[in-house]
Amino acid sequence: MRLHRLDITAFGPFGGAQSVDFDELSAAGLFLLHGPTGAGKTSVLDAVCYALYGSVPGARQNGQGIALRSDHADPGTRTEVRLELTVGGRRLEITRQPPWERAKLRGSGTTVDKAQSRLREYDSTTGAWKDLSRSHQEIGEEITQLIGMSREQFCQVVLLPQGDFARFLRADAEARGRLLGRLFDTQRFADVEKRLAERRRAAEAEVRDGDAALLADAHRMQQAAGGAMELPELTPGEPGVAEAVLSAAAVARSTLREHLTIAQCRLAAAESGQAAAERALADVRETARLQRRFAEARERAALLEERAEAHREAQARMERARKAEAVAPALELRDAADAEHRRASAGRARALALLPDAYADAGAAGLAAAARRAAEELGGLESARRAEQRLAELAEERDVLDRQERADEEILQEAEAWLGGWEATRAELQRRIDGAQEAATRAEQLSVRREPAERRLRAARTRDRLTEELASAADRVHRAKEETLAAKEHWLEVKERRLNGIAAELAAQLTDGEPCAVCGATEHPAPARKDAGHVGREAEERAHTAFQRAEAHQAEQERELGAVREALAAATAEAGDLPTAQLADEMAELERQFAEARRDASVLHSAREELRRAEQEHERRATARRQAEVSAAARVGHRERLEQERAALESELAEARGALDSVAARAAQLERQVALLTDAADSARAAEDSARRLKDADARLADAAFRAGFETPQAAAGALLSDAEHRELQRRLDAWQSEEAAVRAMLAEADAAAAAQLPPADPEAAEQAAAEAGRRLRDAASARDAAARRCAELDRLSARAAEGVRRLAPLRTRYDRVARLAALTAGTSADNERKMRLESYVLAARLEQVAAAATARLRRMSSGRYTLVHSDDRAGRGRSGLGLHVVDAWTGRERDTATLSGGETFFASLALALGLADVVTDEAGGVRLDTLFIDEGFGSLDDQTLDEVLDVLDSLRERDRSVGIVSHVADLRRRIHAQLEVVKGRSGSVLRQRGVG
Repeated sequence: MRLHRLDITAFGPFGGAQSVDFDELSAAGLFLLHGPTGAGKTSVLDAVCYALYGSVPGARQNGQGIALRSDHADPGTRTEVRLELTVGGRRLEITRQPPWERAKLRGSGTTVDKAQSRLREYDSTTGAWKDLSRSHQEIGEEITQLIGMSREQFCQVVLLPQGDFARFLRADAEARGRLLGRLFDTQRFADVEKRLAERRRAAEAEVRDGDAALLADAHRMQQAAGGAMELPELTPGEPGVAEAVLSAAAVARSTLREHLTIAQCRLAAAESGQAAAERALADVRETARLQRRFAEARERAALLEERAEAHREAQARMERARKAEAVAPALELRDAADAEHRRASAGRARALALLPDAYADAGAAGLAAAARRAAEELGGLESARRAEQRLAELAEERDVLDRQERADEEILQEAEAWLGGWEATRAELQRRIDGAQEAATRAEQLSVRREPAERRLRAARTRDRLTEELASAADRVHRAKEETLAAKEHWLEVKERRLNGIAAELAAQLTDGEPCAVCGATEHPAPARKDAGHVGREAEERAHTAFQRAEAHQAEQERELGAVREALAAATAEAGDLPTAQLADEMAELERQFAEARRDASVLHSAREELRRAEQEHERRATARRQAEVSAAARVGHRERLEQERAALESELAEARGALDSVAARAAQLERQVALLTDAADSARAAEDSARRLKDADARLADAAFRAGFETPQAAAGALLSDAEHRELQRRLDAWQSEEAAVRAMLAEADAAAAAQLPPADPEAAEQAAAEAGRRLRDAASARDAAARRCAELDRLSARAAEGVRRLAPLRTRYDRVARLAALTAGTSADNERKMRLESYVLAARLEQVAAAATARLRRMSSGRYTLVHSDDRAGRGRSGLGLHVVDAWTGRERDTATLSGGETFFASLALALGLADVVTDEAGGVRLDTLFIDEGFGSLDDQTLDEVLDVLDSLRERDRSVGIVSHVADLRRRIHAQLEVVKGRSGSVLRQRGVG
């Protein structure tokens, strides 16, 4: 704890506002608070105590806050004390205003404003003060919790009153015990003996109950074991109950486990047999299936063999039909010629009858010549028609070449455009791959940082939660202390009332003629009588028991508070000083970066795949470009050949068309000109012409039939098929080929062929064997399950019994320990050599610590002459173990501290005060005290001793500690440069501060 600044307004002797800058005073480590007697030096220390605890030290505390107000203050100025300090690593500001009697704002008279308190904390992150509380109780609990000392301990440790310790040196053991008891609160140790006795009785009852429950479980285990467990006759509380039960249970478990092992072996054998039977059944079924499949294939092959001749005939029929299709045009032409011949023969007479008279004399030769000439010219146009048709085909081929040229041109343009951007595309894909690889590396690095960040964030959240729990635990400790104090006060009150009426209790035991236990008289003329408010032993014991329960509850709450503090310290060490929100933000940022890196790295595979596809597309485009270039070169020669043929045909058609647009128009013109001549010539020679054409058609038909392989045209005509007949015959051929392929594939299967070589499979026998194996498996499983249930039940009961033994073991140990401790604390144990009660032992240990701590400074103050030691010797009939002696190194003798001189008594008491401050500080939780005050006593020292004392006080500055000396000794003003002077006057005292400079 370090004080920074104290502001006083209308407090004690200070009528106005005064300020003390402890930071400036503490810069040198040692400062002096001086002034004349009555000026208000002690009031400065009272203000510090009032700011912290809401009350002033010791005898100056009268319970009336109004008395703290300065008599020199202006009526309109309210009394206020403001203290700024650092404790527990937190910079706090405490403002206290005691009750204030002021004039009413309306009307006459006065009114009293309630006391006001405020606690603020400095936030280093924002650089501003924030309010924590305005409740007196909450502020008091918070400060007491942070400092770890009560007001009495603080006044004894931080504001060192020298007079008290001088009396402590000269006091007897009882007086020392009262002072040490106030500081260390050892009253609770006086009650330990009764509490241990009660716990001994309770532990004994728990042991008996545990034995009874253990024996009940043992009988249940006998039933579960089915005769496999033997249990001797046992009684609860008898030694060896647990060992006997556990031993019998272990034997029974071993026997049942053997039975279970045998059943498991049988089950394993049954499972193996069942698995083998299932495998055998599966093998038999598969063999039967393959045998059926192979037999079916053989049957289908036999059917195919039977229908092979029909299939060959169908094939021959189909082949003859394909050949006959080549003769079909000649057959059609012959039929047409025959029909024409019949029509010409019938129309020859009609044509001759229709000839004009001018041609009546024309001979047949003339008509035939005219008809020939017309026919020859018309026949010449047939070649022109074929040339015209070929010219149209050339135009179509040229259009096809043009379309191919355009398609190749488009392919070349697309390939050139795509290949032109290939390098940029490949560079972009490679850049994406490189970026994804870098992101993957970054993700791995961030992954390593995530776990420490998560642990630190969890620790920070735990730290925040425990900080809240710490306040709650401190509040519970405070309430428990209040309850303990109230119970203690009630018990002491009841005890005092009983002691006041103890005479009545003694009088109730008097008997005439029997001596009095107090005075020994045998006559009792006026024995005391119990009044209406008399308190008996039972009431005192009940009050004492309530106090013990409250004290135990307080100890439990203090233990919980200590556990919360330890956990908070561990979490704070793990999380550091950074706020949880900042750590959460850092963790969120780390997670965001990690997710971003993983997202960027996730495209690595797709980028590589896209680059592979792009490379394939590049190869395809290049190949397409080469193919288009080759095709373009080939089209050049083809186009030249087409142009040459087209020019030849155009020349031929120009002569045939004449002045007309087409050969068809020329033929129509000729037909119209020679229609009559042609009809006449045809009519005249129709029969001859048709006969000749019929003869030609027969010759062509015979020639076509011979080339197709038919002996006669009639045979070719008979071989032709209709469309329906052709489809049906093709369907039959295809079905036969499919069936043949399927059968060949089935016969080629090695598994089916091998199965066909085996004896016929018997699935029914295999199924019966599998069913029998399943029955054996079910029987073995039932037997195993029954054994397992018995083992499980016995294991469960054994585990419960073992758990009961484990619970009972610490109860027995605790009973032994409590019984031993009860005798030890009561002083009746043989281990307690000095027969000291626990309270006396604790006070002796504390006094030993205080003497050891004081000796370190007393040796320096006395130039190594004096050493303080404590003594365990009994002082007559008083308390033992609280003796305090001083060892004089000059004489080598040990003597009582009451024999020290005035100056020696001062620095011995100063050393004792500093040592006690150290011990009480450690007892209060080890709170660091960076500011101490020492009040008076320096006037009794000579110069050399004063130098040594100041050297010791100056050594307290180690680790940035400051010491304030309260004294009016003039020589100290010359030796100590940092000073706070209290100047008194008629209008009140004022403070003047002088720093090191």
